[in-house]
Amino acid sequence: MGSEAIIVFLLAGVILVAGANFLSNLISHKSDNPQKREPYESGMTTIGPTWVQFKVGYYLFAILFLIFDIEVAFLIPWAVVFKEVGTVAFVEVIIFLSILGVGLAYAWKKGALKWD
Repeated sequence: MGSEAIIVFLLAGVILVAGANFLSNLISHKSDNPQKREPYESGMTTIGPTWVQFKVGYYLFAILFLIFDIEVAFLIPWAVVFKEVGTVAFVEVIIFLSILGVGLAYAWKKGALKWD
């Protein structure tokens, strides 16, 4: 029963996604307005090339922010049940935060947090 159920669920997922895409393309309103193909940022007409390269540091800064932001997603459930989990869980969270601290120190030392 295990492998058949997985195959059925995969096929059902593929059929539902393909069907939803086909249906949306079939009944959606089509517009050939040339403004639809222009990049939108501020509503103003672009001057010059629109493909501008950004510094890698911006992406690195964003990735670091996401990593440390997701840390909160792991800490909130732990904080809610702090009294029930005991000392072992407290030590594990201290190890987790230490690893994140070492990662932050490494990023700081490499200059990944400099904005300029």
